[in-house]
Amino acid sequence: MKMKMMRNNEVPSSDSNRHIIEHDVEPSSSSSSSFRVYQLWKGSNIFLLNGRLIFGPDVRSLFLTVFLIVAPVILFSAFVSQRLILEFPHNLGNLILAICILFTLYVIILLFLTSGRDPGIIPRNQHPPEPEEGRYGSSVSSDWAANHDGAPSLPPTKDVMINGHIVKVKYCQTCMLYRPPRCSHCSICNNCVERFDHHCPWVGQCIGKRNYRFFFMFVSSTTLLCLYVFGFCWVNIRKIMDAYHCNLWRAFMKSPVSGILIFYTFVAAWFVGGLTVFHLYLICTNQTTYENFRYRYDRKTNPYNRGCACNFVEIFFSKIPRSKNKFRAKVKGESSSVLNTSMSFGHEMDRTSIEMEMGKRHAVAAEDFEDLQSQMDSVGGLERCGTEPRHHTTWDHKANWEITPDIQMLAAEFGMGYGSTDRQKIHGRL
Repeated sequence: MKMKMMRNNEVPSSDSNRHIIEHDVEPSSSSSSSFRVYQLWKGSNIFLLNGRLIFGPDVRSLFLTVFLIVAPVILFSAFVSQRLILEFPHNLGNLILAICILFTLYVIILLFLTSGRDPGIIPRNQHPPEPEEGRYGSSVSSDWAANHDGAPSLPPTKDVMINGHIVKVKYCQTCMLYRPPRCSHCSICNNCVERFDHHCPWVGQCIGKRNYRFFFMFVSSTTLLCLYVFGFCWVNIRKIMDAYHCNLWRAFMKSPVSGILIFYTFVAAWFVGGLTVFHLYLICTNQTTYENFRYRYDRKTNPYNRGCACNFVEIFFSKIPRSKNKFRAKVKGESSSVLNTSMSFGHEMDRTSIEMEMGKRHAVAAEDFEDLQSQMDSVGGLERCGTEPRHHTTWDHKANWEITPDIQMLAAEFGMGYGSTDRQKIHGRL
């Protein structure tokens, strides 16, 4: 009866952790078992080929992306290129078709290089770092010390020096580490990603330090493929008009596939072409999409901008760093302890999700306060390169709705740039 009541009070574990428990934790005769890192991964990623490929949780969108690329090429090869093969002498028509097919394969390869690799995930800490007296020095604000009365705790931010500029980095409550500069926690993949640009639903993966180059090559190559098909469809229409001495409308009636592809590639070229131009601007100024929308470096100094030429070299000609995670490495431990860890993590994540859902207004208010802080910093010339809070802390295991130390930490962080009256208002609201 007691066990039944406990089961009723428990929060159901998430699908990802249930998958780990059911498929990865198998009963064995020995007391210890060997697991792979990817089998016990706490993020929302999906692994294939025994951990060799890592995707985001929305990996199914890849099927739609591949279809949107391959379908028009198949139509072009089956209906439009046949007339071009007959119209162009010396096998030029066959060359046009071959280039289109090879270029499509190149685009698909770039897509999977972007989607199926580690974008630059920062490994999580098993335990939060221990606060040390005098460790943070001047990086701890006076507001933080005043609000906590000298209590030993981790400050929400600390300062680092980047190219002669002071940059604030934040502490990630989920990964239990201070994020490196330009790092942000992706709420979709539930990972801290180095040089986080954005999470792209079309490729089903975060775009970060290790796959940004391939992402830009994929977007720009897709633009060129659209323009290639668009141009030769017009050539086909022109050939029809010359052969039948008809107007444009009758030419479209004789080759409706050409008309459909002209319209489709025109719209697609505007979309991916706009992304290409935007990311060219970001590369020239050494920004990420996240930084551009959040910090507006055009209004203040960008500490990462080293000039257009050096920025291009950094993106396209620098060595891609190795992954900081060994997903296929074996982890040995007691089966029961691993099972309990997975189950407790599942309950903890689900409780956090419920708290986030119930406290959505508080989260929105927090984002508004941080955006206001960013705007005030831009006016005063203060560089702020932190990242937004994604999750509530998991250090407090009591599910109550009183003003916990975690909320006080968040309120103190918002109050760092304001006077005492503003901080009192924030504490009153929380």
